[in-house]
Amino acid sequence: MSRLRLLALVLFCFPLLAGCQGELGHNVAEGAEAVPVDIQLSETDWPGWRGPSSDGIAPKSARPPARLDETELAWKAAIPGRGHSSPTIVGQRVVLTTADEQAQTQSVICLARKDGTLLWQTELFEDSFGHTNKKGSQASASVASDGHRFFICFFAHGSVWTTALDLAGKKLWEKEISRFTSHQGFGASPTIYGNNVIVAADNKGSGKGCLVALERSTGKVVWSQDRPVKPNYTSPIILKVSGRDQLLLAGCDQLAAYDPATGRQLWVADATTTECVGTAVVAEGLVFASGGYPKHETAAVRADGSGEVVWRNSVRVYVPSLLAFDKHIYTVTDDGVAYCWDAASGTERWKGRLGGGFTASPILAAGTIYFANENGEVILVEASAEKLVKTGSFQVGDEIMATPAFSGKQVFIRSTIHGDKRQEYVYCFGSN
Repeated sequence: MSRLRLLALVLFCFPLLAGCQGELGHNVAEGAEAVPVDIQLSETDWPGWRGPSSDGIAPKSARPPARLDETELAWKAAIPGRGHSSPTIVGQRVVLTTADEQAQTQSVICLARKDGTLLWQTELFEDSFGHTNKKGSQASASVASDGHRFFICFFAHGSVWTTALDLAGKKLWEKEISRFTSHQGFGASPTIYGNNVIVAADNKGSGKGCLVALERSTGKVVWSQDRPVKPNYTSPIILKVSGRDQLLLAGCDQLAAYDPATGRQLWVADATTTECVGTAVVAEGLVFASGGYPKHETAAVRADGSGEVVWRNSVRVYVPSLLAFDKHIYTVTDDGVAYCWDAASGTERWKGRLGGGFTASPILAAGTIYFANENGEVILVEASAEKLVKTGSFQVGDEIMATPAFSGKQVFIRSTIHGDKRQEYVYCFGSN
C-alpha cells in the first residue's frame, strides 16, 4: 500500500479513529428484527467458525473417512504465509486467511475443493502488522460466508476491519470497526445473522471494546453495542437457548448474552474470567464457557435471564472451545487433558490425558470427537460419557493450530511442516 493510499484511507476513516464512535455509536430501535434473506448454503457447506450450527458439531451429512493418512489423502496443497484460521468450505471453494510475515501482508486465499489448486488470492492489507502473542498469528480469524460473499476480520493499521469479498475474491466493501489496542493479538471470527454480519472487537487501552452488526450487502452499521474495555479474544456466537436466539460472548470477567437482531443486552453473569478465547456452547437450558487468565474457570450459566451460575470449576480450558453433546460437555485443556462433564451438574464423568498442547477446538462428526494437537496429531475419541475411548490417532504434518473443517465425506486440516523452510499446507482427506 503506497503512503498516499494509506493517508487517504486514514483520512476517510478519521471519524472512527477514537473507537466505536459516530456511526458506530448507536443501537437500533427496540423491536427491530433481522430477517434472514439471500443466504444460499448447501447442507455440506462449512460456512464459518465452528461449522454450520456454530457449535462444533458437524451436520448429519458429514461422513469423514475412518483414517486420516495416505490411504485417504485426496490432496495436499501448499499455501503461502502463516495463519491459524480454519478452512471455510462453500461449494467447491476452500477459503482461508493468511499473512506473509516478511512482506507484512494479510490476504484471503481460495483453493479448488477438487484438487487444492489456488483459484485466487486477495491481498487486503500491507505494512499492517500489530502486536500478537508469539503463539498467535496475524491471520487467526476464520472467514464467514452467506453463500454469496466472504466476510473477513483483520487487525491491521491499529484497527479491526471487516471486509466483504465476492466468490471470485473481488472486494465489495470494507469497514473500520474500532481502533484496537492489542494485548495478545486479535482472532475473533465474524458470524452471520439474518441480513447482518456481526463482529466483536474486545480490547483495552486507547481502543474501545465493541460488538457491531453490519449489513451484509453494504457494510452499513445496523447496530452497535459497547463492551468492557478489557483484553479478550472470543468470537461472537449465536445459538438458540431458552426459546430464543442469543448472541453469546464470554470474557471481560463476565458471560453475556445479546439480542442478535438489535444488540440489546439480554443478561450478564459474573462468570469465566478476563481473558477468554474459546466460544460458548449451550445444552439443557444452560450456556457454558471457559477462560484462562488471570484465573482458570469453566462455568455453566442459566440462559433464562437470571444470570444464575449453576456450576463452575477451576479447570484451565483457555484456548480450545467446549463441545456440548447429548447432555454432556466435552473438552480438552491447553496442556492436553480431556474431560467429560455432566452438563446439568458439572459432575466429572471421565478425564484422561491425550498428550501434547492444544490450540484447535474439538469437532464432533459421525459419533467421533476429533482433537487436533499442536504436534500435528489428530486423536479420535468416541463421543461417549461412559469412559474415554480413543479410536484412532493420525499424524498430519508437524503442527496444527487451526480447527479442522468437515464437509460431506471430507475433512480439511490446516497444518505445518517444519523443514529447512516452514511451509503450511491444507490436507484434504476423503472423496468429494
